[in-house]
Amino acid sequence: MFGFLPRFIRCKQHWFPGSLARTYQALSSASVDDLWRKIVDLTDVSWHPIIISTNVPNGLVAKPGLIYQAATRMSPIPIQIFVERVRPGELLSVRILVLPGLEEQVTYQVKSTVCGTCVSYSVTLKGWLSPLVWSFIRPYAARVASDLVRAAEQAALQAVPGTLKPAKQRCLDF
Repeated sequence: MFGFLPRFIRCKQHWFPGSLARTYQALSSASVDDLWRKIVDLTDVSWHPIIISTNVPNGLVAKPGLIYQAATRMSPIPIQIFVERVRPGELLSVRILVLPGLEEQVTYQVKSTVCGTCVSYSVTLKGWLSPLVWSFIRPYAARVASDLVRAAEQAALQAVPGTLKPAKQRCLDF
């Protein structure tokens, strides 16, 4: 009677891809250090379009193995976040465990370029619920890198009193 079950599961995996991945990038006039401070400050997620708050105590530094909870704008159920990798000033990778059947990996990468500082936000969803969840979070995920850049630039401007807001420049403007 249960002989059809393995074939049904294989068929479902065929129809729904094993993972969805997307990378978003944004350029910033803020320094690598300013952007990195915003990323690793796990208590201040005011810039994040999906996460409202975390249960991380002030001053705790993101390091591999850290597990904490976060509240999201989309669900009253808290999510578990596991810090996988940290390369100070360069990369933060976390795994988000929302529901059984869904796993999300998020990677923030900061690089200094000729045009400014480049922030890369990569999202990978795995599991059979990934197409459904992706349809809900896609517009929010597209904003994460740009919101992070905006928050870091505002924090950098507030740190230096009496400075004017810099004019937006393109990469090849001299």
